[in-house]
Amino acid sequence: MTDFLDSRVSRLDSYLDTHDLDAVWFARPNSFKWLTGGDNVVDYAGDVGVAAAGYDGELRVVTDNIEAQRLVDEEVPDAFDVEHVQWYESSLAEAVADASPTPAAADFDVPGFADVDASTLRQPLTEEDIEVYRALGRDAAEAVESVARELQSDDTEHEVAAGLRIALAARDINAPVALVGGAERAQQYRHYTPQVAELGDYALLSVTAERNGLYASVTRTVAFDPPEWLTERTEKAQTVAASALGATQRVAREGGNAGDVFETVQAAYDAVGFEGEWRNHHQGGAAGFAGREWVATPTNDEEVHTPMAYAWNPTVQGAKSEDTVLVTDDGFEVLTTTGEWETREVESHDGEVAVDAHEILRLD
Repeated sequence: MTDFLDSRVSRLDSYLDTHDLDAVWFARPNSFKWLTGGDNVVDYAGDVGVAAAGYDGELRVVTDNIEAQRLVDEEVPDAFDVEHVQWYESSLAEAVADASPTPAAADFDVPGFADVDASTLRQPLTEEDIEVYRALGRDAAEAVESVARELQSDDTEHEVAAGLRIALAARDINAPVALVGGAERAQQYRHYTPQVAELGDYALLSVTAERNGLYASVTRTVAFDPPEWLTERTEKAQTVAASALGATQRVAREGGNAGDVFETVQAAYDAVGFEGEWRNHHQGGAAGFAGREWVATPTNDEEVHTPMAYAWNPTVQGAKSEDTVLVTDDGFEVLTTTGEWETREVESHDGEVAVDAHEILRLD
């Protein structure tokens, strides 16, 4: 088996032992891809794919006769035994229930099966995951930056979003999120879904990019004739992001949870003079085989892991800071970077850590 499958099997063996189960199954696209490295999606509007990947001491895939050969040929490693039913005879859930030993768990609704929280199995990242992440982060940042450098103030948000999706697709990257906010709408809304509106004085470009099951989030700010406050607010958001990263590392060492990190986020907003600004937008959290494996809140008790990717995305009205950063026990590595965009070192509000943040690109 490949190295990534070795690490998956090790975690699944432990999971089955701990929960006294004989099998576990995954049909949601991100977890299917985590286990197999392949894609089980035909209709992107659905929550569950056309096949389920399972482990019962052996690696297995259950699907229907429409999909089986394609999955064997194009999506699933040879280590998996691909089984199928006739499409008209059984639902996927029924097929899994018939094929699986019990007791079992699944990440989708299978009668008689327990639920599995697949996110806990996907954390922390393995060394193989991290190498794939580095390539994704670099390519996603390159796509966004290539579009950003060509912007003009009379471009519309819709046009820019289309350009982002094309640039990402050219690098074999999906874009489940592509937000573009011109100067007017970026000040009004934290989620600036693109409209037929000109960019105006400045723009925020924010994407969540997916490839090989991993997700990277990145924001870049481009200015033409920006308001005087834009630089200050961007720098304050960057300080909050650096503070969140520092707290992430510390809390992971201490065995704490997401709520503990959030306390630092709140304190950082207070320190930069924007008390309570966190109430206006979620602040991000752990990234991996989902855009966010979890989003931090004051009461979130999710465990904080290292090594793990984190995409903190603090906002101060009209400004935002967001990159995907690998946090380890002893450092920070910005994954969504190309080295071709100006950065500056930003300290956390308490001065304990410093990380690189991407500057505003000023276009005449």
